[in-house]
Amino acid sequence: MLKYVLAGTTALAIAGGSLAYAQQGPAKSDAPRWRASAEDVTALGDARIAGLKAGLKLTAEQEKNWPAVEAALRDMFKHRADRIAARASANAGQPADPVERMSRRAAAMESQGAALKKLADAAGPLYKSLDDGQKRRFVMLAKVGGRDGWQGRHGHGDRRGWQHGPRGGERGPQGPGAGPQRL
Repeated sequence: MLKYVLAGTTALAIAGGSLAYAQQGPAKSDAPRWRASAEDVTALGDARIAGLKAGLKLTAEQEKNWPAVEAALRDMFKHRADRIAARASANAGQPADPVERMSRRAAAMESQGAALKKLADAAGPLYKSLDDGQKRRFVMLAKVGGRDGWQGRHGHGDRRGWQHGPRGGERGPQGPGAGPQRL
């Protein structure tokens, strides 16, 4: 009988230890998290623009609307690269004054909103000329409507619970009593 109690206790100790170890999160690294530099944003922006154009397979007629869209996209990426460069050069971080932080954020949002408006105005004629297949590819490749206006949240839900659909569109909040779908 003592053998069975000892064997059961040993098995329980081993299983309990392995469960406790499995529940631990990944080891925290002291290394700083990688952040994109201004050069990274510019290079990746150029790649995304080229990918969007290649994926759309524009006709000769549609190609006439592309330069305005490309210029607006480059302006958005330049705006973002400038913000990253300014943040890197400041090295001071956020000001302690919450009103100053709100003011800075408001200025950044105004600037970002103007760039997004310019993109929407430029992309409108091109988007209207696309066929259904091109429109699906546009939504998927551009990931329009995300937190940065141009790029989405990599196919995941955002902070408000919105989930991106299978074709890059958003299905709205999930769960019972979910509100109307977002366009």
